[in-house]
Amino acid sequence: MPVYKAPVDDVVFLLSDVFHIERHANLPGFADAPPDLIEAILGEAAKLCEDALAPLNRVGDQQGCTRHPDGRVTTPDGFKEAFGQIVAGGWIGISVPTEFGGQGLPSVLTQIVNEFLGSANMAFAMYPGLTQGAIAALIVHGTPELQARYLPKMVTGEWTGTMNLTEPQCGTDLGLIRTKAVKQPDGSYRITGTKIFISAGEHDLAPNIVHLVLARIEGAPAGTKGLSLFVVPKFVPQPDGSLGAPNGVTCGSIEEKMGIHGNSTCVMNYDGAAGWLVASENEGLRAMFTMMNEARLGVGVQGLALSEVAYQNAAAYAKERLQGRAITGAKFKDKPADPIIVHPDVRRALMTMRAFNEAARALVLWTALKADVAHRSSDAKERQAADDHMSLLTPVIKGVLTDQGFANTVAAQQIFGGHGYIKETGMEQFVRDARIPMIYEGANGIQALDLVGRKLAKDGGRAITAFFAEAQAYVKQHGGDAALTPYVAPLGTALGHLQQATMWFAQNALAKPDNAGAGATDYMHLFGLVALGYMWARMAQAAQQKLAAGADDRMKAKLVTGRFFVERLLPETGAHLARIQAGAASTMELPAEAF
Repeated sequence: MPVYKAPVDDVVFLLSDVFHIERHANLPGFADAPPDLIEAILGEAAKLCEDALAPLNRVGDQQGCTRHPDGRVTTPDGFKEAFGQIVAGGWIGISVPTEFGGQGLPSVLTQIVNEFLGSANMAFAMYPGLTQGAIAALIVHGTPELQARYLPKMVTGEWTGTMNLTEPQCGTDLGLIRTKAVKQPDGSYRITGTKIFISAGEHDLAPNIVHLVLARIEGAPAGTKGLSLFVVPKFVPQPDGSLGAPNGVTCGSIEEKMGIHGNSTCVMNYDGAAGWLVASENEGLRAMFTMMNEARLGVGVQGLALSEVAYQNAAAYAKERLQGRAITGAKFKDKPADPIIVHPDVRRALMTMRAFNEAARALVLWTALKADVAHRSSDAKERQAADDHMSLLTPVIKGVLTDQGFANTVAAQQIFGGHGYIKETGMEQFVRDARIPMIYEGANGIQALDLVGRKLAKDGGRAITAFFAEAQAYVKQHGGDAALTPYVAPLGTALGHLQQATMWFAQNALAKPDNAGAGATDYMHLFGLVALGYMWARMAQAAQQKLAAGADDRMKAKLVTGRFFVERLLPETGAHLARIQAGAASTMELPAEAF
């Protein structure tokens, strides 16, 4: 059975030594999270994930969820009790403002905890994760009445939440949505239609499920401009907070999926269900994107989470599995063969995973801290800059971390050889579970198009200009530091590639938009490598400072891992640039019938 140990020490290093979380003490909630409390919270989250959730991961995969004839769904053995621990610990609302019943702690803590949850049991983690997204949408866009009715019990986890967008005929193109809403004399609406691929759509973990549903009010404009967002509960709450009669929403079936079997991915049927408008009529997409952006960052974290747990198990196996001798001569002469950790190609795979995981975690925490600034700072310029950062980096984090996260689970499986292909070791489950984050919450090709087609030019290119300025300033400031040169010089080269690619799009994509489409995924990954390289430069700087202060060999290992990244992974920016500059001609030349 796979094992998992939450990377608490690495998180503490990032928060304390790389990002200096104490510098945010002026923000609401940060003063309430001193270092000792943060370590205590992370320690408790680690115990929950390692002891309660990780052992259920294989159980959930084997059993899956069960739909009963009356439409009820039961989750795998142990899930309900484990969710009770989530509720008892207040984990869903640790970063929710206190006025809505949360603890008001920094959002960065929620992202860390969600990584731990995803590594331990991704299918389970989706139940509280989706609830957090629904909470975020209601905090920003819900009326005071809706907030008072739903948020207190969602924040505690007594009730859970979902998001309902996709329909059989529409996924990415939400303008094709057919679910309709008919206004009632009392101001409510009757919602009718079918939604598919609804994660956590029906289950037995909580007595009520609060669905956020995109629908079209009768007479609304066609396309996305005519969409509205509605709260549609499984049971309609009574004025005293108790649950009334069942609403007209049922689970028609559970999807038979490649992975995440422990999560109930449902076809949801709405048959005149009572719903209440969130935000204003025809403003549903704007409200839903509050939830989508939360979810996209969370999905990026899922890619990291599965990469981390797959790496941990592959590294442990490589140190135990005896096979062949080192090409430079036997290293363990007292054994019949050397452990495969001695082989360079095995180490290449392990170092690739490790170097990615550490930098990806840093990128997530850097961006999560920006989210805290965007939502909590009293300085308008700081809020704008932080929001620009989030808008620009969200598609990069979602796309790059899930693409590479999946690739890393495959690489980890490869280290196990044939044993990785059978269920007993658990590696094939990581591969299957890691496949869906590349698809849901906007497929990664859409993330790339969003980055190139919208985010680069947004507000006159303000966000990308700020990113370039920060990274360039870092390279210039530390370029003369001999100890940092191995990290900073390759970063400067990669940054130049990203700037060239950006300029190439500016010169070649307006007249021929296919050039942007053909190069978008390469640009996203080029950007991701530069962002990860920047994280490694900052981590190397912090590690060197800690070594100078007498830190242990863990910091030496970090420097070696960072050097591997800039030597072996970061140079791929040149290949991405070459593909971008090749344009779209050969990509688009063949007629459709030639395929």
